[in-house]
Amino acid sequence: MDVNITDHLADNIRGIREARGLSQQQIAKAAGVPRATWTHLESGGSNPTLAVLVKVANALQVRLDELLAPPRQPARLLRADELPTRQRGQVAIRKLLPEPLPGLDLERMVLPPSARMAGVPHTPGTREYLTCERGTVELAVAGQRYTLAEGDVVSFRGDQKHAYYNPGTSTAVAYSAIAFAPLAG
Repeated sequence: MDVNITDHLADNIRGIREARGLSQQQIAKAAGVPRATWTHLESGGSNPTLAVLVKVANALQVRLDELLAPPRQPARLLRADELPTRQRGQVAIRKLLPEPLPGLDLERMVLPPSARMAGVPHTPGTREYLTCERGTVELAVAGQRYTLAEGDVVSFRGDQKHAYYNPGTSTAVAYSAIAFAPLAG
């Protein structure tokens, strides 16, 4: 391995493990590798096989490329215009996570007065959480209607037909958190 990649690997593995508050013994056991192997990985003194790297990535719950990339800065500021935004009819939807997190999506929705938007049903087992930050948002799901005022939250199965509506006379802002069902495999 290239020296920089080896250094990146060691720094990333140690940093992610420490951020999770786990000891080397705990994470080595979770990964199914000997503690000595883990120690060598964190010191930069090893040349791991792909199989070991996959076990490490799975135990740390990160993608393999994240282990090899230059270490992340402790914090990163992203301006609103740097986050992906899309328009669905009159509704503006902006992603709130700058990089994908396995199994999770967070979005901010801006609904002008009288705006409607059909939700997309997800795989069975997916949960969605909708919270109203400003104005009023009506959620229609499985034949029921829920009217959310500021601060209200509705939790529902995301594999059902659902739709959003702003019944008010001012712009509404809502946040959607989607916890995707784990993929079978």
